[in-house]
Amino acid sequence: MSLNDVVSKILGFIRAGYPLGVPPTDCYPLLALLHHRLTNDEVKAVATQLAASGDLHIDGDDISAAITRLTTEAPSAEDLNRVRKRLESIGWTVDAAH
Repeated sequence: MSLNDVVSKILGFIRAGYPLGVPPTDCYPLLALLHHRLTNDEVKAVATQLAASGDLHIDGDDISAAITRLTTEAPSAEDLNRVRKRLESIGWTVDAAH
């Protein structure tokens, strides 16, 4: 599967779960959950597309900083659970261990 195919598939799930866009409180936990299933390049591509379309309210520098942050610290369990439940509500199974 090409990077474009992966990005398109993930964008579909995210937009189904967040039809009004990703709220600022969910940006980092969403990227953290994506990071457990995707490579850094895939996470960056998804985040860049979401930001470009106005569905994710961060810019390129914020995306890079968030990806770097993912390797050193995790978002709170509460934040992860909130985003996980939202994604699972539209059919995206998220491994509970993450």
